[in-house]
Amino acid sequence: MKYVDLDARVGELTGVLDPGPYLELLPAPSTNLPPAARAFATDPSHYDFAGRRCVKDMTLHQAIFFQKGQALDLRLRHNCWRHEEDLVIRHAGVTAVRISTPNEPSTWANLGTLILDEILPHDQGCTHEMAFRPGSVIVTCNDITATWVAAHCPAAHGG
Repeated sequence: MKYVDLDARVGELTGVLDPGPYLELLPAPSTNLPPAARAFATDPSHYDFAGRRCVKDMTLHQAIFFQKGQALDLRLRHNCWRHEEDLVIRHAGVTAVRISTPNEPSTWANLGTLILDEILPHDQGCTHEMAFRPGSVIVTCNDITATWVAAHCPAAHGG
Protein backbone atom coordinates (compact mmCIF):
# COMPACT_ATOMS: atom_id res chain seq x y z
CA MET A 1 0.00 0.00 0.00
CA LYS A 2 1.17 3.45 -0.77
CA TYR A 3 -0.43 5.41 2.09
CA VAL A 4 -2.26 3.04 4.47
CA ASP A 5 0.36 1.92 7.01
CA LEU A 6 -0.06 -1.76 7.87
CA ASP A 7 2.86 -1.72 10.31
CA ALA A 8 2.64 1.59 12.16
CA ARG A 9 4.16 2.21 15.56
CA VAL A 10 2.46 3.78 18.59
CA GLY A 11 5.02 4.27 21.31
CA GLU A 12 6.56 0.84 21.89
CA LEU A 13 3.68 -0.98 20.18
CA THR A 14 4.41 -2.11 16.60
CA GLY A 15 2.21 -3.68 13.94
CA VAL A 16 -0.58 -1.12 14.36
CA LEU A 17 -2.89 -0.46 11.41
CA ASP A 18 -2.94 3.23 10.52
CA PRO A 19 -5.08 4.51 7.65
CA GLY A 20 -4.37 8.08 8.86
CA PRO A 21 -1.89 9.08 6.12
CA TYR A 22 -4.35 7.87 3.46
CA LEU A 23 -7.31 9.59 5.09
CA GLU A 24 -5.36 12.87 5.36
CA LEU A 25 -4.49 12.67 1.67
CA LEU A 26 -7.88 11.33 0.49
CA PRO A 27 -9.80 14.59 0.04
CA ALA A 28 -7.47 15.71 -2.79
CA PRO A 29 -7.26 12.49 -4.85
CA SER A 30 -10.91 11.62 -4.23
CA THR A 31 -11.89 14.41 -6.63
CA ASN A 32 -10.08 12.38 -9.33
CA LEU A 33 -11.77 9.09 -8.44
CA PRO A 34 -14.75 7.78 -10.42
CA PRO A 35 -18.05 8.58 -8.66
CA ALA A 36 -18.88 5.21 -7.08
CA ALA A 37 -15.25 4.56 -6.07
CA ARG A 38 -15.17 8.02 -4.46
CA ALA A 39 -18.36 7.26 -2.50
CA PHE A 40 -16.92 3.97 -1.21
CA ALA A 41 -13.47 5.39 -0.38
CA THR A 42 -14.78 8.46 1.42
CA ASP A 43 -17.59 6.74 3.35
CA PRO A 44 -16.85 7.73 6.99
CA SER A 45 -17.43 4.16 8.18
CA HIS A 46 -14.96 2.61 5.69
CA TYR A 47 -11.98 3.03 8.07
CA ASP A 48 -13.90 3.31 11.36
CA PHE A 49 -12.52 0.25 13.19
CA ALA A 50 -15.44 0.37 15.64
CA GLY A 51 -18.01 0.72 12.86
CA ARG A 52 -20.18 -2.01 11.34
CA ARG A 53 -19.15 -1.09 7.78
CA CYS A 54 -15.40 -1.08 8.16
CA VAL A 55 -13.86 -3.54 5.69
CA LYS A 56 -11.32 -4.78 8.26
CA ASP A 57 -11.62 -8.46 9.18
CA MET A 58 -13.90 -9.45 6.31
CA THR A 59 -13.03 -12.66 4.44
CA LEU A 60 -13.02 -13.13 0.68
CA HIS A 61 -15.77 -15.62 -0.01
CA GLN A 62 -15.93 -15.55 -3.81
CA ALA A 63 -14.40 -13.83 -6.83
CA ILE A 64 -16.52 -13.85 -9.99
CA PHE A 65 -15.55 -12.47 -13.40
CA PHE A 66 -18.30 -11.24 -15.72
CA GLN A 67 -18.42 -10.04 -19.33
CA LYS A 68 -15.27 -11.87 -20.42
CA GLY A 69 -13.21 -10.51 -17.55
CA GLN A 70 -14.34 -6.90 -17.84
CA ALA A 71 -16.17 -6.92 -14.50
CA LEU A 72 -15.07 -8.52 -11.25
CA ASP A 73 -17.24 -9.07 -8.19
CA LEU A 74 -15.50 -9.73 -4.90
CA ARG A 75 -17.88 -11.11 -2.31
CA LEU A 76 -16.62 -10.52 1.21
CA ARG A 77 -18.12 -12.38 4.12
CA HIS A 78 -18.82 -10.58 7.39
CA ASN A 79 -17.08 -11.22 10.68
CA CYS A 80 -19.92 -11.71 13.19
CA TRP A 81 -18.02 -9.87 15.93
CA ARG A 82 -17.65 -6.76 13.77
CA HIS A 83 -20.20 -6.72 10.93
CA GLU A 84 -23.88 -7.28 10.35
CA GLU A 85 -23.61 -7.33 6.56
CA ASP A 86 -21.62 -8.95 3.77
CA LEU A 87 -20.02 -6.75 1.13
CA VAL A 88 -20.06 -7.13 -2.64
CA ILE A 89 -17.49 -5.00 -4.45
CA ARG A 90 -18.07 -4.72 -8.21
CA HIS A 91 -15.07 -3.58 -10.24
CA ALA A 92 -16.29 -2.37 -13.65
CA GLY A 93 -14.09 -2.02 -16.72
CA VAL A 94 -11.31 -4.19 -15.29
CA THR A 95 -8.00 -3.80 -17.13
CA ALA A 96 -5.67 -5.59 -14.71
CA VAL A 97 -5.78 -7.89 -11.68
CA ARG A 98 -2.71 -8.86 -9.68
CA ILE A 99 -2.87 -11.39 -6.85
CA SER A 100 0.16 -12.06 -4.70
CA THR A 101 0.42 -14.48 -1.81
CA PRO A 102 3.40 -15.97 0.01
CA ASN A 103 2.45 -19.44 -1.27
CA GLU A 104 2.58 -20.26 -4.96
CA PRO A 105 0.52 -20.30 -6.97
CA SER A 106 -1.04 -16.99 -5.95
CA THR A 107 -4.78 -17.62 -6.15
CA TRP A 108 -7.99 -16.21 -4.71
CA ALA A 109 -8.19 -19.26 -2.44
CA ASN A 110 -4.85 -18.39 -0.79
CA LEU A 111 -6.12 -15.03 0.48
CA GLY A 112 -7.24 -14.87 4.09
CA THR A 113 -8.77 -12.07 6.12
CA LEU A 114 -8.91 -8.54 4.70
CA ILE A 115 -6.74 -6.14 6.67
CA LEU A 116 -7.51 -2.86 4.88
CA ASP A 117 -7.76 -1.42 1.39
CA GLU A 118 -6.75 1.69 -0.51
CA ILE A 119 -8.39 3.25 -3.58
CA LEU A 120 -6.35 5.65 -5.69
CA PRO A 121 -6.93 7.50 -8.98
CA HIS A 122 -5.48 5.92 -12.14
CA ASP A 123 -5.54 7.08 -15.76
CA GLN A 124 -8.01 4.23 -16.47
CA GLY A 125 -10.23 5.13 -13.49
CA CYS A 126 -8.76 3.81 -10.24
CA THR A 127 -6.76 1.13 -8.53
CA HIS A 128 -8.10 -0.83 -5.60
CA GLU A 129 -5.44 -2.45 -3.45
CA MET A 130 -6.57 -4.86 -0.77
CA ALA A 131 -4.19 -6.24 1.83
CA PHE A 132 -5.08 -9.68 3.18
CA ARG A 133 -3.57 -11.94 5.82
CA PRO A 134 -1.67 -13.19 3.86
CA GLY A 135 -1.42 -11.67 0.42
CA SER A 136 -2.79 -8.80 -1.59
CA VAL A 137 -4.90 -7.98 -4.62
CA ILE A 138 -4.63 -4.95 -6.88
CA VAL A 139 -7.44 -4.30 -9.36
CA THR A 140 -7.22 -1.56 -12.00
CA CYS A 141 -10.66 -0.62 -13.28
CA ASN A 142 -13.01 2.14 -14.46
CA ASP A 143 -15.05 2.31 -11.25
CA ILE A 144 -15.94 0.43 -8.05
CA THR A 145 -19.41 -0.08 -6.61
CA ALA A 146 -19.77 -1.35 -3.04
CA THR A 147 -23.03 -2.93 -1.94
CA TRP A 148 -23.71 -4.03 1.64
CA VAL A 149 -25.98 -7.09 1.91
CA ALA A 150 -27.77 -8.34 5.03
CA ALA A 151 -26.08 -11.35 6.67
CA HIS A 152 -27.08 -13.69 9.47
CA CYS A 153 -24.76 -13.64 12.49
CA PRO A 154 -26.02 -16.15 15.05
CA ALA A 155 -22.90 -15.78 17.24
CA ALA A 156 -23.22 -12.02 17.50
CA HIS A 157 -26.99 -11.92 17.90
CA GLY A 158 -27.59 -14.84 20.20
CA GLY A 159 -29.47 -16.97 17.79
